[in-house]
Amino acid sequence: MKGLKTILALLVLSTLLLVPTFSIAADFDWTKDLNVRAEANPSEFRAQLSTRFKIGDAQVKIVLGNVDRPSDAYMVFRLGELSSRPVGDVLDKYRTGKKKGWGALAKSLGIKPGSQEFHALKQGDSFDSGQSKGKKKKKKNKGKGKG
Repeated sequence: MKGLKTILALLVLSTLLLVPTFSIAADFDWTKDLNVRAEANPSEFRAQLSTRFKIGDAQVKIVLGNVDRPSDAYMVFRLGELSSRPVGDVLDKYRTGKKKGWGALAKSLGIKPGSQEFHALKQGDSFDSGQSKGKKKKKKNKGKGKG
């Protein structure tokens, strides 16, 4: 009977530990599409990273060579940008904490869950506009208030 209780307790505990992992991963599902695009045209992806983050191709290649997937390279650059941390620092944290997930990595860099920066990460890549899709552009006051 004691063995059965132990097994049940372990099952409940493992379920509780796995559920948050799946929900965190779902927040970054857009990375799957980014990986498909990057793998279909690696040179274009490298050029996009270089242009978007205003860095040289050499740094892009270094980061791509030190991550598991192309989207991980994007996230390393984006987390560096959002946290105002050097890419090398983010890459170090990625290597030691990548199994914890992007949310935990962002938090370790000072990006708080629920913050504008965190929501920007969850929105997807920002290649099109040079900013997160989650951020609203300010409207210019065209002629209003002029007499």
